[in-house]
Amino acid sequence: MTPLPDLSREELDRYNRHLILPEVGIEGQRKLKNARVLIIGAGGLGSPAGMYLAAAGIGHLGIIDFDSVDATNLQRQILYGTRDVDRSKTQSAKERLHDINPFVHVETFETYLTNKNALEILREYDVILDCTDNFPTRYLVNDTCVLLGKPDVYGSVFPLEGQASIFYGKQGACYRCLYPEPPAPNSVPSCAESGILGVVPGVIGSIQANEAIKLILGGGETLVNRLLLFDAWKMQFREVQLHKNPNCPICGEHPSIRELIDYELFCGCTTTSTDQAITEITATELNQWIDGGRDIQIIDVREPEEYVEENIPGAKLIPLGEIVNRASEIDPAKIAVVHCRSGSRSARAIGELRQHGFTGPLLNLQGGILAFSKKSSELIDNKTSPKNEQLPC
Repeated sequence: MTPLPDLSREELDRYNRHLILPEVGIEGQRKLKNARVLIIGAGGLGSPAGMYLAAAGIGHLGIIDFDSVDATNLQRQILYGTRDVDRSKTQSAKERLHDINPFVHVETFETYLTNKNALEILREYDVILDCTDNFPTRYLVNDTCVLLGKPDVYGSVFPLEGQASIFYGKQGACYRCLYPEPPAPNSVPSCAESGILGVVPGVIGSIQANEAIKLILGGGETLVNRLLLFDAWKMQFREVQLHKNPNCPICGEHPSIRELIDYELFCGCTTTSTDQAITEITATELNQWIDGGRDIQIIDVREPEEYVEENIPGAKLIPLGEIVNRASEIDPAKIAVVHCRSGSRSARAIGELRQHGFTGPLLNLQGGILAFSKKSSELIDNKTSPKNEQLPC
């Protein structure tokens, strides 16, 4: 067994209030320093979780996120400040966490978590925090944790409510035991559509950090086999007892899932009623088409307030909730590039259009307007940057 690391004089001073707790003490603080915790999603949940885990002295923190900071994030994603807008979330988070505690090593993964890289990334960590905001990734994280024997510290939020639990196939129920099937596509709105009270993810993310710390210390009563429900408006906490499903396809007695699957397909996010995969276009390709004057139509399925804030010139606004009823406004004879903020809602919009009989060519903008804006800025910078040219005398 690898010996626990020693604490420096500076660390002993920093963690003094931990050290005098009998539940932690020097031995417990050394366990925290030795631990490796991965936070998947550096948003509303990942922000407080990351800050408290860094402050607690977790030796190695990993952060996965592919997004950049948006002004709308600042109301709840407290890792970031106004100066971080348009910056990479992972890089901004790394700087902030190092400022909170320079003794913590922060490893960043600026990428999507997929069934291709999940096993490799999660394998190196002791505790996994699911701070994501979409169902495909939640099922992916759960299944990866079960296959690797890792605890999945789960949190989710809705406008005024939140949930927290620990899904741990080795000791109890997993996420699939509670939710065997994902909800129907489009049945659960995102926070961009429904709103979110900023403190709600703060409460749930802090609970996730608390549970991760208890798992590392090996003490206290954790949320394994318990689902904690929080109602911010009524200021109520309730608890639901969970039970392992012996027929669970991933953690049950006779599992049928023995490797990672296509989670977008499982959740109905990238297929249509005719089982056609949704075709994507990159931000680079769309910029080239626009510059080349290609005859296309761009459909923005975000909400009106998002459109006012930033939009692609010439794009037609048809919010996701109206897409089926307003399908006649999309010319089936032209290529339609459908986009939202990051690509999720637009994929759902294409699926709905296909299910309701729209036959025209539809392309999903990969990465949404975030990717498009970033690529456009790069192209402008390249065009305006000084060239090393010879000038006539």
